[in-house]
Amino acid sequence: QVLFLGPLTQLAIESPRGLFHDVKAGLNSRSWSKCVKDLRWLRNQVVAPLTEEFVFRACMIPMLVPCTGPTAAIFISPLFFGVAHFHHIIEQLRFGQDTVFEILICLSSSLILTFQYLNDPGHLVGPVLCHSFCNQMGFPAIGSVLQHPQRPVILLSYQLGVLLFLILLFPFTDPAFYGMTPICSLLLTPRSACA
Repeated sequence: QVLFLGPLTQLAIESPRGLFHDVKAGLNSRSWSKCVKDLRWLRNQVVAPLTEEFVFRACMIPMLVPCTGPTAAIFISPLFFGVAHFHHIIEQLRFGQDTVFEILICLSSSLILTFQYLNDPGHLVGPVLCHSFCNQMGFPAIGSVLQHPQRPVILLSYQLGVLLFLILLFPFTDPAFYGMTPICSLLLTPRSACA
């Protein structure tokens, strides 16, 4: 997830024992056994990504695409995804937090996951893993970056992450890049099925 280059850079800078120590600790079997016993972690990292990607990608996209076309489906699906996450907005409003940025992040994440699913139809592994990673990282803490002593480095990494994401989005989501044939070309009469 090159889009998270900024938050990952900030985590690396702020890690007291170093990034590699934190990664090593995270891969430790004891760490995983604690996670599996934590119901909140299971909900955020396993259950929510699996169920939401199944509903919003595997079920909804095949119904939207024939009616709207793939491009419109990419922009319509996030609206349903956003409505399903509206309870987060209410919770943040209760605590007096700004919600506009979070709404935009939620909608753009859904847009990216829908795009990814459409470029690799029938495979939910990519969207589920990306969704789980996004849940783990949380919303980027842009406000804390602006007061950070390493602000120039972190802001540059945010900008570089967005730039790399935009440059690599189409090449890295092209099924031909992975040696896969797009589903439409597998059909006997591709014009009637895909036009």
